[in-house]
Amino acid sequence: QVHLVESGGGLVQAGGSLRLSCAASGPTFSTYTRGWFRQAPGKEREFVAAIRWSGGSTYYADSVKGRFTISRDNAKNTVYLQMNSLKPEDSAVYYCSAAGPVPAQIVGVMSTYDYWGQGTQVTVSS
Repeated sequence: QVHLVESGGGLVQAGGSLRLSCAASGPTFSTYTRGWFRQAPGKEREFVAAIRWSGGSTYYADSVKGRFTISRDNAKNTVYLQMNSLKPEDSAVYYCSAAGPVPAQIVGVMSTYDYWGQGTQVTVSS
């Protein structure tokens, strides 16, 4: 069983930065692929970024490309989401997720992931 715990959310002004962390416990095979999703009030949960075990393969939603960076520390089984140039529309609950090895074509699909964290709130004020 995999357990995911996010941290690092908070309130920041537009243009500011935050770094989210997601620590995982459990079999490393089940956390080969790690993702971040977000859900704003009244909206569906959407893909933000994903990374594979090697760290060499990263994937981003178009809305965050160039502003957000996903990375991982495999020794700590922790994934990070560095968020820069934040905008009010980035405000949401951010969820981290984990899955085993999956094709690149589906890293952005919610149903790909077997495990989810409890979420951390990010609020960007204008």
